[in-house]
Amino acid sequence: MPTSGSLGRSQELLRRVPLVDGHNDLPWAIRDKTGGDLTAIELTVEQPGLHTDLVRLRHGGVGAQFWSVYVPCRFLEHRAVTAVLEQIELVHELVERYPEQLRLARSAAEVQSAFADGRIASLLGAEGGHCIGESLGALRALFRLGVRYMTLTHNDNTPWADSATDRPVAGGLTDFGREVVREMNRLGMLVDLSHVAPSTMRHALETSVAPVIFSHSSCKAVTDHPRNVPDDVLRELAAKGGVCMITFVPAFVSADPVRRARRADVVAHLEHAREVAGIDHIGLGGDYDGTGELPDGLEDVSRYPELFADLMDRGWSEQDLTKLAGGNVLRVLEQAEKVAAELRRPG
Repeated sequence: MPTSGSLGRSQELLRRVPLVDGHNDLPWAIRDKTGGDLTAIELTVEQPGLHTDLVRLRHGGVGAQFWSVYVPCRFLEHRAVTAVLEQIELVHELVERYPEQLRLARSAAEVQSAFADGRIASLLGAEGGHCIGESLGALRALFRLGVRYMTLTHNDNTPWADSATDRPVAGGLTDFGREVVREMNRLGMLVDLSHVAPSTMRHALETSVAPVIFSHSSCKAVTDHPRNVPDDVLRELAAKGGVCMITFVPAFVSADPVRRARRADVVAHLEHAREVAGIDHIGLGGDYDGTGELPDGLEDVSRYPELFADLMDRGWSEQDLTKLAGGNVLRVLEQAEKVAAELRRPG
């Protein structure tokens, strides 16, 4: 348990700096629970059947959220494109329904502006590259609608990229897969390597001229799970300026078959990632409402201050925690925006 002093200091820190969580599946949870009908759920009161609501986001000090516009792998081709558009629309409606709490953000500057105005900045992240239906035009349309990262695969391969949890077919990225990465660079959309095979990770790092992210992955050296990131990839990610946002999914943070995962397990991943990649290359992506269970002490989005307090008690400085909270991923988003501006410059 964190000390009362460190908990108070962590809460105060998160009032001053935006905590940017990399991945939250509330939009799909709402679709699953209500068919996407926002009038059937009231997020200004606690929702016991969910990990996320506006009350607990505030208690947790969350200043900015990448809302996952997730599409299951069973949705293929045009059905996947339709589904991702429906999820994007759901997030836009969510922001419009709660304007005193949420504000859509399409850039690092808009995240800071929303936070300064007391709103939770709402960014969109597309989970699963199958949602573009092998169309660069669809990818461009997603960016125009506000999507600022895309996970190249979900649990299954796409025709152009191998997933971490499927049988390898492409050997990483195909030529079209590399073209997708290059187009994401040109647009200013972050390349998200959570869910992809190590070969895909390495190909994407070779191809991308902008820093890349893992929106919700942990460390393979700590927990040997295919969804986690090998140390050599963490080092290359850091060399290219990217960020690994450590996730809380129990199977990814603890291999113990007997005891439940605990907040301390997440701390172990954070400290390993800091040691291997460096303090400038880590962040947080809880995967709330995208997993059935969560570690003890991180049961919902209100628990971030306790995690930060644990890290304070272990000697992490306020500068370290500011970078972890959101400084690192906002820097990467800014860099992606700068790369896009350079790539679009005529001549």
